[in-house]
Amino acid sequence: MSSELLTTNRKALTINLDEPKYGTFAEIGAGQEVARHFFQAGGAAGTVAKSISAYDMKFSDAIYGKSARYVSRERLGLMLEHEYELLIERLKALRGDRSAFFVFSNTVAARNFKGTNECHGWMGIRFQAEPNSLPNDIVMHVRMWDKENILQQQALGIIGVNLIYGAFYYLTDQDRFIRSLADNLTLDRIEVDMISFSGPLFASVDNRIMSLKLVEYGLTNAVLFGPDGDVLQPSEVLHKKALVIERGSFRPVTLVNDDMLRCALSQFLQEPAVQGRDVVVLMELTMHNLLASGNLDHQDFLARVDTLGAIGYNVLVSNYFEFYRLTSYFRRYTKEMIGVVMGLNNLLEIFNERYYENLEGGILEAAGRLFKASTKLYIYPMRKSAYDRYCLKAECPTPTPGLQSLPQDVWINATNLQVQLNLQNLYAHLMENRYITPIVGFDPSIMDIFSRDVLAKIQNGEEGWEKGVPAKVAALIKERHLFGYLKNAARELNPVQ
Repeated sequence: MSSELLTTNRKALTINLDEPKYGTFAEIGAGQEVARHFFQAGGAAGTVAKSISAYDMKFSDAIYGKSARYVSRERLGLMLEHEYELLIERLKALRGDRSAFFVFSNTVAARNFKGTNECHGWMGIRFQAEPNSLPNDIVMHVRMWDKENILQQQALGIIGVNLIYGAFYYLTDQDRFIRSLADNLTLDRIEVDMISFSGPLFASVDNRIMSLKLVEYGLTNAVLFGPDGDVLQPSEVLHKKALVIERGSFRPVTLVNDDMLRCALSQFLQEPAVQGRDVVVLMELTMHNLLASGNLDHQDFLARVDTLGAIGYNVLVSNYFEFYRLTSYFRRYTKEMIGVVMGLNNLLEIFNERYYENLEGGILEAAGRLFKASTKLYIYPMRKSAYDRYCLKAECPTPTPGLQSLPQDVWINATNLQVQLNLQNLYAHLMENRYITPIVGFDPSIMDIFSRDVLAKIQNGEEGWEKGVPAKVAALIKERHLFGYLKNAARELNPVQ
Protein backbone atom coordinates (compact mmCIF):
# COMPACT_ATOMS: atom_id res chain seq x y z
CA MET A 1 0.00 0.00 0.00
CA SER A 2 1.06 3.60 -0.57
CA SER A 3 2.52 5.56 2.33
CA GLU A 4 0.05 8.36 1.49
CA LEU A 5 -2.25 9.29 4.40
CA LEU A 6 -5.69 8.25 3.22
CA THR A 7 -8.79 10.13 4.25
CA THR A 8 -11.46 8.28 6.21
CA ASN A 9 -13.78 8.41 3.18
CA ARG A 10 -11.06 6.97 0.93
CA LYS A 11 -10.45 4.09 3.34
CA ALA A 12 -14.17 3.26 3.49
CA LEU A 13 -14.50 3.45 -0.29
CA THR A 14 -11.44 1.20 -0.78
CA ILE A 15 -13.05 -1.45 1.41
CA ASN A 16 -16.40 -1.05 -0.34
CA LEU A 17 -14.71 -1.71 -3.69
CA ASP A 18 -12.77 -4.73 -2.37
CA GLU A 19 -15.22 -7.39 -3.55
CA PRO A 20 -14.47 -10.26 -1.09
CA LYS A 21 -14.93 -8.03 2.01
CA TYR A 22 -18.50 -8.47 3.22
CA GLY A 23 -19.98 -8.17 6.68
CA THR A 24 -22.06 -6.69 9.49
CA PHE A 25 -21.83 -3.49 11.52
CA ALA A 26 -23.31 -3.62 15.05
CA GLU A 27 -22.91 -0.44 17.08
CA ILE A 28 -24.35 0.57 20.46
CA GLY A 29 -24.12 3.81 22.37
CA ALA A 30 -23.18 6.67 20.07
CA GLY A 31 -25.12 6.01 16.89
CA GLN A 32 -23.86 4.09 13.87
CA GLU A 33 -20.85 6.30 13.35
CA VAL A 34 -18.60 3.72 11.67
CA ALA A 35 -21.25 2.27 9.37
CA ARG A 36 -22.18 5.80 8.30
CA HIS A 37 -18.78 6.30 6.65
CA PHE A 38 -19.28 3.21 4.49
CA PHE A 39 -22.76 4.28 3.40
CA GLN A 40 -21.57 7.81 2.59
CA ALA A 41 -18.47 6.66 0.67
CA GLY A 42 -20.54 4.90 -2.01
CA GLY A 43 -20.61 1.28 -3.09
CA ALA A 44 -21.77 0.11 0.34
CA ALA A 45 -23.90 -2.65 -1.19
CA GLY A 46 -20.67 -4.48 -1.96
CA THR A 47 -19.61 -4.48 1.70
CA VAL A 48 -22.52 -4.10 4.11
CA ALA A 49 -24.62 -7.19 4.76
CA LYS A 50 -26.39 -5.62 7.76
CA SER A 51 -26.17 -2.58 10.00
CA ILE A 52 -27.79 -2.70 13.46
CA SER A 53 -27.94 -0.63 16.62
CA ALA A 54 -29.66 -2.37 19.53
CA TYR A 55 -29.66 0.84 21.54
CA ASP A 56 -32.41 -0.05 24.01
CA MET A 57 -31.16 -2.32 26.83
CA LYS A 58 -34.06 -4.78 26.52
CA PHE A 59 -33.47 -5.17 22.80
CA SER A 60 -29.73 -5.55 23.42
CA ASP A 61 -30.27 -8.22 26.07
CA ALA A 62 -32.77 -10.06 23.88
CA ILE A 63 -30.33 -10.18 20.97
CA TYR A 64 -26.96 -10.67 22.66
CA GLY A 65 -27.78 -11.96 26.14
CA LYS A 66 -27.17 -10.24 29.46
CA SER A 67 -23.82 -9.07 30.78
CA ALA A 68 -22.80 -7.26 33.96
CA ARG A 69 -22.05 -4.02 32.11
CA TYR A 70 -23.15 -2.75 28.72
CA VAL A 71 -19.90 -0.98 27.92
CA SER A 72 -17.49 -3.85 28.53
CA ARG A 73 -15.27 -6.34 26.80
CA GLU A 74 -17.75 -9.05 27.71
CA ARG A 75 -20.60 -7.25 25.90
CA LEU A 76 -18.40 -6.65 22.85
CA GLY A 77 -17.52 -10.35 22.75
CA LEU A 78 -21.21 -11.31 22.85
CA MET A 79 -21.92 -8.93 19.97
CA LEU A 80 -19.08 -10.24 17.80
CA GLU A 81 -20.02 -13.87 18.49
CA HIS A 82 -23.73 -13.44 17.79
CA GLU A 83 -23.38 -11.39 14.62
CA TYR A 84 -20.64 -13.57 13.16
CA GLU A 85 -22.66 -16.75 13.73
CA LEU A 86 -25.65 -15.16 11.99
CA LEU A 87 -23.48 -14.05 9.09
CA ILE A 88 -22.08 -17.53 8.53
CA GLU A 89 -25.43 -19.22 9.06
CA ARG A 90 -27.27 -17.04 6.55
CA LEU A 91 -24.66 -16.32 3.90
CA LYS A 92 -22.02 -19.07 3.91
CA ALA A 93 -23.91 -21.32 1.47
CA LEU A 94 -24.80 -18.38 -0.78
CA ARG A 95 -21.42 -16.64 -1.05
CA GLY A 96 -18.98 -18.28 1.37
CA ASP A 97 -16.59 -19.36 -1.41
CA ARG A 98 -16.12 -15.79 -2.66
CA SER A 99 -16.48 -13.69 0.50
CA ALA A 100 -14.16 -12.99 3.40
CA PHE A 101 -16.74 -12.31 6.07
CA PHE A 102 -16.30 -9.80 8.89
CA VAL A 103 -18.21 -8.26 11.79
CA PHE A 104 -17.37 -4.87 13.25
CA SER A 105 -18.90 -4.06 16.65
CA ASN A 106 -18.64 -1.38 19.27
CA THR A 107 -20.34 -0.58 22.57
CA VAL A 108 -19.73 2.97 23.72
CA ALA A 109 -20.60 5.50 26.42
CA ALA A 110 -20.21 8.90 24.78
CA ARG A 111 -20.59 12.15 26.73
CA ASN A 112 -24.01 12.40 28.37
CA PHE A 113 -26.16 15.53 28.50
CA LYS A 114 -24.73 16.64 31.87
CA GLY A 115 -21.15 15.70 30.99
CA THR A 116 -20.74 13.62 34.15
CA ASN A 117 -19.98 10.15 32.77
CA GLU A 118 -16.83 8.29 31.79
CA CYS A 119 -16.46 8.59 28.01
CA HIS A 120 -15.07 5.33 26.70
CA GLY A 121 -15.89 2.30 24.62
CA TRP A 122 -14.93 -1.13 23.36
CA MET A 123 -14.64 -1.87 19.66
CA GLY A 124 -13.47 -4.85 17.68
CA ILE A 125 -13.52 -6.73 14.42
CA ARG A 126 -13.88 -10.46 13.76
CA PHE A 127 -12.81 -11.30 10.22
CA GLN A 128 -11.68 -13.97 7.81
CA ALA A 129 -8.34 -13.41 6.11
CA GLU A 130 -9.74 -15.19 3.04
CA PRO A 131 -12.95 -17.04 2.14
CA ASN A 132 -13.70 -20.17 4.20
CA SER A 133 -10.88 -19.50 6.68
CA LEU A 134 -11.15 -19.42 10.47
CA PRO A 135 -11.92 -16.01 11.98
CA ASN A 136 -9.51 -13.67 13.76
CA ASP A 137 -10.26 -10.99 16.35
CA ILE A 138 -8.84 -7.55 17.08
CA VAL A 139 -10.33 -5.92 20.19
CA MET A 140 -9.44 -2.55 21.68
CA HIS A 141 -10.56 -0.09 24.35
CA VAL A 142 -10.78 3.63 23.59
CA ARG A 143 -11.25 6.80 25.62
CA MET A 144 -12.76 9.93 24.08
CA TRP A 145 -11.41 13.28 25.25
CA ASP A 146 -13.48 15.73 23.17
CA LYS A 147 -15.77 17.91 25.30
CA GLU A 148 -18.77 17.66 22.98
CA ASN A 149 -20.82 14.56 22.19
CA ILE A 150 -20.90 15.22 18.46
CA LEU A 151 -17.10 15.45 18.33
CA GLN A 152 -16.76 12.20 20.25
CA GLN A 153 -19.08 10.51 17.74
CA GLN A 154 -16.96 11.82 14.87
CA ALA A 155 -13.77 10.52 16.47
CA LEU A 156 -15.34 7.11 17.05
CA GLY A 157 -16.37 6.89 13.41
CA ILE A 158 -12.86 7.72 12.22
CA ILE A 159 -11.00 5.32 14.51
CA GLY A 160 -13.49 2.55 13.70
CA VAL A 161 -12.77 2.89 9.99
CA ASN A 162 -9.04 3.00 10.77
CA LEU A 163 -9.33 -0.28 12.69
CA ILE A 164 -11.19 -2.06 9.89
CA TYR A 165 -8.84 -0.76 7.20
CA GLY A 166 -5.76 -1.68 9.21
CA ALA A 167 -7.10 -5.19 9.84
CA PHE A 168 -7.51 -5.71 6.09
CA TYR A 169 -4.39 -4.04 4.70
CA TYR A 170 -1.71 -3.33 7.34
CA LEU A 171 -1.32 -6.56 9.28
CA THR A 172 2.04 -7.40 7.70
CA ASP A 173 3.42 -4.20 9.24
CA GLN A 174 2.59 -4.04 12.96
CA ASP A 175 4.07 -0.58 13.46
CA ARG A 176 2.09 0.88 10.59
CA PHE A 177 -1.08 -0.78 11.85
CA ILE A 178 -0.73 0.80 15.31
CA ARG A 179 0.18 4.23 13.92
CA SER A 180 -2.73 4.11 11.46
CA LEU A 181 -5.28 3.88 14.28
CA ALA A 182 -4.74 7.62 14.80
CA ASP A 183 -4.99 8.56 11.10
CA ASN A 184 -7.05 11.74 10.60
CA LEU A 185 -7.22 12.25 14.38
CA THR A 186 -5.12 14.15 16.89
CA LEU A 187 -3.95 12.20 19.92
CA ASP A 188 -5.67 14.62 22.30
CA ARG A 189 -9.06 13.51 20.92
CA ILE A 190 -8.99 9.78 21.46
CA GLU A 191 -6.82 7.29 23.35
CA VAL A 192 -6.32 3.56 22.78
CA ASP A 193 -5.21 2.09 26.10
CA MET A 194 -5.68 -1.62 25.36
CA ILE A 195 -5.48 -3.81 22.26
CA SER A 196 -5.59 -7.57 21.82
CA PHE A 197 -5.15 -9.89 18.82
CA SER A 198 -6.34 -13.49 18.65
CA GLY A 199 -6.96 -16.18 16.04
CA PRO A 200 -4.83 -18.24 13.63
CA LEU A 201 -3.60 -15.18 11.76
CA PHE A 202 -2.05 -13.84 14.98
CA ALA A 203 -0.44 -17.00 16.32
CA SER A 204 2.98 -15.31 16.35
CA VAL A 205 1.80 -11.90 17.62
CA ASP A 206 2.67 -11.02 21.23
CA ASN A 207 -0.08 -8.76 22.55
CA ARG A 208 2.30 -7.23 25.09
CA ILE A 209 4.54 -5.89 22.32
CA MET A 210 1.53 -4.54 20.45
CA SER A 211 0.39 -2.81 23.63
CA LEU A 212 3.88 -1.40 24.15
CA LYS A 213 3.65 0.08 20.65
CA LEU A 214 0.54 1.97 21.75
CA VAL A 215 2.73 3.81 24.29
CA GLU A 216 5.66 4.07 21.89
CA TYR A 217 3.55 5.82 19.24
CA GLY A 218 1.62 8.02 21.64
CA LEU A 219 -1.83 6.43 21.40
CA THR A 220 -1.80 6.08 25.19
CA ASN A 221 0.51 6.88 28.09
CA ALA A 222 0.23 3.59 29.96
CA VAL A 223 -0.58 -0.08 29.41
CA LEU A 224 -1.09 -2.83 31.97
CA PHE A 225 -0.21 -6.54 32.04
CA GLY A 226 -1.22 -9.28 34.47
CA PRO A 227 1.16 -11.81 36.06
CA ASP A 228 0.27 -14.34 33.36
CA GLY A 229 1.16 -11.88 30.60
CA ASP A 230 -2.43 -10.99 29.69
CA VAL A 231 -3.07 -7.45 28.48
CA LEU A 232 -5.43 -5.76 30.95
CA GLN A 233 -7.65 -2.72 30.58
CA PRO A 234 -6.50 -0.29 33.32
CA SER A 235 -9.90 0.95 34.48
CA GLU A 236 -11.17 -2.59 35.01
CA VAL A 237 -8.24 -3.33 37.35
CA LEU A 238 -7.70 0.03 39.07
CA HIS A 239 -11.27 1.32 39.46
CA LYS A 240 -11.85 2.48 43.06
CA LYS A 241 -8.83 0.51 44.33
CA ALA A 242 -6.09 1.56 46.74
CA LEU A 243 -2.77 1.26 44.92
CA VAL A 244 0.84 0.43 45.77
CA ILE A 245 3.37 1.10 42.98
CA GLU A 246 7.08 0.45 42.76
CA ARG A 247 9.09 1.96 39.93
CA GLY A 248 12.32 0.31 38.82
CA SER A 249 14.39 -0.99 35.94
CA PHE A 250 13.85 -4.63 36.99
CA ARG A 251 16.69 -5.71 34.73
CA PRO A 252 16.37 -8.15 36.39
CA VAL A 253 14.05 -7.88 39.37
CA THR A 254 16.09 -8.55 42.53
CA LEU A 255 15.52 -9.65 46.11
CA VAL A 256 15.78 -5.98 47.07
CA ASN A 257 12.93 -5.01 44.70
CA ASP A 258 10.80 -7.73 46.24
CA ASP A 259 11.75 -6.72 49.78
CA MET A 260 10.96 -3.06 49.09
CA LEU A 261 7.44 -3.90 48.02
CA ARG A 262 6.86 -6.44 50.78
CA CYS A 263 7.84 -3.98 53.51
CA ALA A 264 6.02 -1.00 52.01
CA LEU A 265 2.86 -3.03 51.47
CA SER A 266 2.91 -4.14 55.09
CA GLN A 267 3.06 -0.50 56.22
CA PHE A 268 0.49 0.59 53.63
CA LEU A 269 -2.06 -1.95 54.84
CA GLN A 270 -1.84 -0.46 58.34
CA GLU A 271 -2.94 2.98 57.11
CA PRO A 272 -6.40 3.92 58.47
CA ALA A 273 -7.46 5.09 54.98
CA VAL A 274 -6.79 1.62 53.56
CA GLN A 275 -8.79 -0.41 56.06
CA GLY A 276 -11.48 -2.41 54.30
CA ARG A 277 -10.31 -1.33 50.85
CA ASP A 278 -9.22 -3.52 47.95
CA VAL A 279 -5.51 -3.03 47.19
CA VAL A 280 -3.82 -3.49 43.80
CA VAL A 281 -0.02 -3.85 43.63
CA LEU A 282 1.88 -2.72 40.51
CA MET A 283 5.49 -2.80 39.34
CA GLU A 284 6.05 0.10 36.95
CA LEU A 285 8.49 0.51 34.07
CA THR A 286 8.84 3.80 32.23
CA MET A 287 9.48 4.21 28.52
CA HIS A 288 12.40 6.42 29.62
CA ASN A 289 13.95 3.39 31.29
CA LEU A 290 13.20 1.03 28.39
CA LEU A 291 14.85 3.51 26.01
CA ALA A 292 17.90 4.07 28.26
CA SER A 293 20.18 2.20 25.83
CA GLY A 294 18.95 4.28 22.88
CA ASN A 295 16.69 1.71 21.21
CA LEU A 296 13.57 -0.10 22.33
CA ASP A 297 14.55 -3.76 22.67
CA HIS A 298 11.32 -5.75 22.65
CA GLN A 299 12.95 -8.95 23.89
CA ASP A 300 14.53 -7.10 26.81
CA PHE A 301 11.11 -5.62 27.59
CA LEU A 302 9.47 -9.06 27.53
CA ALA A 303 12.20 -10.45 29.78
CA ARG A 304 11.42 -7.83 32.42
CA VAL A 305 7.65 -8.41 32.20
CA ASP A 306 8.03 -12.20 32.28
CA THR A 307 10.33 -12.24 35.31
CA LEU A 308 8.04 -9.87 37.24
CA GLY A 309 5.06 -12.03 36.28
CA ALA A 310 6.90 -15.12 37.48
CA ILE A 311 6.73 -13.80 41.05
CA GLY A 312 3.10 -12.71 40.74
CA TYR A 313 3.22 -9.00 39.93
CA ASN A 314 1.11 -6.83 37.64
CA VAL A 315 3.27 -4.66 35.39
CA LEU A 316 2.47 -1.12 34.26
CA VAL A 317 4.46 0.44 31.41
CA SER A 318 4.04 4.22 31.33
CA ASN A 319 5.29 7.30 29.58
CA TYR A 320 5.19 9.30 32.83
CA PHE A 321 8.75 10.15 33.82
CA GLU A 322 7.64 12.59 36.56
CA PHE A 323 5.94 10.96 39.53
CA TYR A 324 3.30 13.68 39.80
CA ARG A 325 2.12 12.81 36.28
CA LEU A 326 1.99 9.12 37.20
CA THR A 327 -0.21 9.69 40.25
CA SER A 328 -2.43 12.06 38.23
CA TYR A 329 -2.96 9.19 35.79
CA PHE A 330 -4.09 6.90 38.61
CA ARG A 331 -6.55 9.55 39.79
CA ARG A 332 -8.57 8.90 36.64
CA TYR A 333 -9.58 5.60 38.19
CA THR A 334 -9.48 5.92 41.96
CA LYS A 335 -9.76 8.36 44.85
CA GLU A 336 -8.35 5.83 47.31
CA MET A 337 -4.91 6.06 48.89
CA ILE A 338 -1.84 5.60 46.70
CA GLY A 339 1.51 4.39 48.02
CA VAL A 340 4.61 4.89 45.87
CA VAL A 341 7.62 2.73 46.76
CA MET A 342 11.08 3.97 45.82
CA GLY A 343 14.75 4.07 46.66
CA LEU A 344 16.79 7.12 47.62
CA ASN A 345 17.89 7.74 44.04
CA ASN A 346 14.29 8.24 42.88
CA LEU A 347 13.51 10.41 45.91
CA LEU A 348 16.45 12.66 45.09
CA GLU A 349 15.22 13.00 41.52
CA ILE A 350 11.82 14.14 42.81
CA PHE A 351 13.69 16.97 44.53
CA ASN A 352 15.64 17.90 41.40
CA GLU A 353 14.22 21.27 40.34
CA ARG A 354 15.33 21.02 36.73
CA TYR A 355 12.58 18.48 36.06
CA TYR A 356 9.92 21.11 36.75
CA GLU A 357 11.12 24.02 34.62
CA ASN A 358 8.03 23.61 32.42
CA LEU A 359 5.68 24.18 35.38
CA GLU A 360 4.80 27.75 36.32
CA GLY A 361 4.91 26.83 40.01
CA GLY A 362 8.09 24.78 39.67
CA ILE A 363 8.76 22.15 42.31
CA LEU A 364 6.03 23.54 44.59
CA GLU A 365 3.41 22.92 41.92
CA ALA A 366 4.81 19.43 41.29
CA ALA A 367 4.69 18.64 45.01
CA GLY A 368 1.10 19.87 45.21
CA ARG A 369 0.08 17.58 42.35
CA LEU A 370 2.02 14.60 43.67
CA PHE A 371 0.89 14.65 47.28
CA LYS A 372 -2.72 15.70 46.93
CA ALA A 373 -5.52 13.25 47.70
CA SER A 374 -3.82 10.72 49.98
CA THR A 375 -0.55 9.92 48.24
CA LYS A 376 2.43 8.75 50.30
CA LEU A 377 6.03 7.88 49.38
CA TYR A 378 7.64 4.86 51.07
CA ILE A 379 11.42 5.18 50.99
CA TYR A 380 13.80 2.20 51.12
CA PRO A 381 17.13 2.83 52.89
CA MET A 382 20.65 2.42 51.56
CA ARG A 383 24.12 2.08 53.10
CA LYS A 384 26.28 5.20 52.83
CA SER A 385 28.79 3.25 50.70
CA ALA A 386 26.08 2.31 48.20
CA TYR A 387 24.63 5.82 48.30
CA ASP A 388 28.01 7.26 47.27
CA ARG A 389 28.20 4.72 44.45
CA TYR A 390 24.69 4.99 43.01
CA CYS A 391 23.18 8.33 44.06
CA LEU A 392 25.99 10.84 43.63
CA LYS A 393 25.53 11.11 39.88
CA ALA A 394 25.51 14.13 37.59
CA GLU A 395 21.72 13.95 37.23
CA CYS A 396 21.09 13.81 41.00
CA PRO A 397 21.10 17.00 43.05
CA THR A 398 24.19 17.55 45.18
CA PRO A 399 23.41 16.89 48.87
CA THR A 400 24.58 19.16 51.63
CA PRO A 401 28.09 18.48 53.07
CA GLY A 402 26.75 16.97 56.31
CA LEU A 403 25.87 13.75 54.53
CA GLN A 404 29.33 13.42 53.02
CA SER A 405 30.97 13.13 56.44
CA LEU A 406 28.94 10.10 57.57
CA PRO A 407 30.73 6.71 57.92
CA GLN A 408 30.36 4.30 55.03
CA ASP A 409 28.38 1.71 57.03
CA VAL A 410 25.69 4.16 58.21
CA TRP A 411 22.13 3.66 56.89
CA ILE A 412 20.76 6.59 54.92
CA ASN A 413 16.97 6.74 54.90
CA ALA A 414 14.16 9.24 54.50
CA THR A 415 14.80 10.57 58.01
CA ASN A 416 18.46 11.51 57.73
CA LEU A 417 18.60 12.24 53.99
CA GLN A 418 19.65 15.80 53.23
CA VAL A 419 18.37 17.54 50.12
CA GLN A 420 19.49 20.86 48.68
CA LEU A 421 19.60 23.65 51.24
CA ASN A 422 16.82 25.69 49.60
CA LEU A 423 14.49 22.66 49.64
CA GLN A 424 15.07 21.45 53.19
CA ASN A 425 12.03 23.26 54.63
CA LEU A 426 9.79 21.71 51.95
CA TYR A 427 11.27 18.29 52.67
CA ALA A 428 10.79 18.74 56.42
CA HIS A 429 7.15 19.73 55.87
CA LEU A 430 6.48 16.59 53.84
CA MET A 431 8.20 14.41 56.44
CA GLU A 432 6.37 15.98 59.38
CA ASN A 433 3.00 15.45 57.67
CA ARG A 434 3.89 11.84 56.77
CA TYR A 435 3.70 12.34 53.02
CA ILE A 436 7.15 10.73 52.99
CA THR A 437 7.94 7.87 55.36
CA PRO A 438 10.92 5.51 55.75
CA ILE A 439 10.43 1.81 55.07
CA VAL A 440 11.00 -0.36 58.13
CA GLY A 441 11.37 -4.10 58.63
CA PHE A 442 13.73 -4.52 55.68
CA ASP A 443 16.25 -7.32 55.31
CA PRO A 444 19.75 -5.86 55.86
CA SER A 445 21.42 -9.02 54.51
CA ILE A 446 20.38 -8.20 50.93
CA MET A 447 20.93 -4.44 50.95
CA ASP A 448 24.00 -4.55 48.74
CA ILE A 449 22.22 -6.24 45.81
CA PHE A 450 21.68 -4.00 42.78
CA SER A 451 20.12 -4.89 39.43
CA ARG A 452 22.99 -3.53 37.39
CA ASP A 453 25.51 -5.70 39.29
CA VAL A 454 23.38 -8.83 38.83
CA LEU A 455 22.95 -8.04 35.12
CA ALA A 456 26.69 -7.58 34.66
CA LYS A 457 27.34 -11.00 36.22
CA ILE A 458 24.75 -12.65 33.96
CA GLN A 459 26.18 -11.04 30.84
CA ASN A 460 29.80 -11.71 31.83
CA GLY A 461 29.15 -15.35 32.68
CA GLU A 462 30.11 -14.90 36.34
CA GLU A 463 28.87 -17.22 39.07
CA GLY A 464 26.65 -16.29 42.00
CA TRP A 465 24.16 -13.96 40.32
CA GLU A 466 21.33 -16.33 41.26
CA LYS A 467 21.71 -15.30 44.92
CA GLY A 468 20.56 -11.78 44.05
CA VAL A 469 17.18 -12.66 42.53
CA PRO A 470 14.11 -14.67 43.60
CA ALA A 471 14.43 -18.39 42.88
CA LYS A 472 11.61 -18.36 40.29
CA VAL A 473 13.30 -15.50 38.47
CA ALA A 474 16.66 -17.30 38.36
CA ALA A 475 14.98 -20.43 37.00
CA LEU A 476 13.17 -18.46 34.28
CA ILE A 477 16.33 -16.60 33.23
CA LYS A 478 18.13 -19.93 32.77
CA GLU A 479 15.21 -21.67 31.11
CA ARG A 480 14.57 -18.91 28.55
CA HIS A 481 18.12 -17.52 28.34
CA LEU A 482 17.06 -14.00 29.31
CA PHE A 483 19.21 -10.88 29.77
CA GLY A 484 22.13 -12.31 27.78
CA TYR A 485 22.24 -15.70 29.51
CA LEU A 486 22.07 -17.45 26.12
CA LYS A 487 25.30 -15.78 25.05
CA ASN A 488 27.05 -17.03 28.16
CA ALA A 489 25.74 -20.57 27.73
CA ALA A 490 27.02 -20.60 24.17
CA ARG A 491 30.41 -19.30 25.33
CA GLU A 492 30.69 -22.11 27.86
CA LEU A 493 29.98 -24.70 25.16
CA ASN A 494 32.45 -23.09 22.72
CA PRO A 495 35.20 -21.46 24.78
CA VAL A 496 37.73 -19.28 22.99
CA GLN A 497 40.97 -21.21 22.47
